[in-house]
Amino acid sequence: MKLAPRLHRLGNDIVASYLIDLPEGITLIDAGLPGHWRDLQRELELIGRPLSDIRGLVLTHGDGDHIGFAERLRTEAEVPVYIHTADAHRVRTGEKPKTPMGPAKIGPTLGFFAYGLRKGALRTPHVSVVTEVADGDVLDLPGAPVVIGMPGHSPGSIAVHVPAVDAVFVGDALTTRHVLTGRTGAQPAPFTDEPERALASLDKLAGVSASWVLPGHGAPWHGSPADIAAAVRASA
Repeated sequence: MKLAPRLHRLGNDIVASYLIDLPEGITLIDAGLPGHWRDLQRELELIGRPLSDIRGLVLTHGDGDHIGFAERLRTEAEVPVYIHTADAHRVRTGEKPKTPMGPAKIGPTLGFFAYGLRKGALRTPHVSVVTEVADGDVLDLPGAPVVIGMPGHSPGSIAVHVPAVDAVFVGDALTTRHVLTGRTGAQPAPFTDEPERALASLDKLAGVSASWVLPGHGAPWHGSPADIAAAVRASA
């Protein structure tokens, strides 16, 4: 789905990843679920670009619903996969601490897990080879993505600022649709390792200049990062 010139979303409000289409090549942010491989193929066909135009995939963190087709893309198309050093072990092994589910409603929760099953969530491969990044790095990829450390949801959670498309991609640093309750609007994401640390990380997001804030779950936010950071804090 095209959000703006050169900016596309794969998936939907349940699980989303993003494609940045620039003349020098394509940068992907997150890889959704394994079944989103078909979404990627369709979007590439719509914009008239081959798989070989993808220059890199940047993961906002190492959880399974963000790394879906990453290993397939790496092995079949030799696309490098980037992730923060603190989440490198998580993405290679799937090991992570158990976190409380928190509030949940039967309908939205079942819908989230059913969607995951349809999109192959139980067969998500780990990513065996990654390029590690750190807070403040500017990646040598189309759009020159800037890494912003946002620890809390996981130790290596990041936001990715791409000024070329006036957007910041936030993974699960926040959400605009709670996958377990169905509640919409800016709010903290569930399954967060350290909720208080995640809220503190919003200070870094508030200083970013962008017109789009794009989460891994929920509708795109067309507004300032400072406004959505304030809304998440108010919701918490």
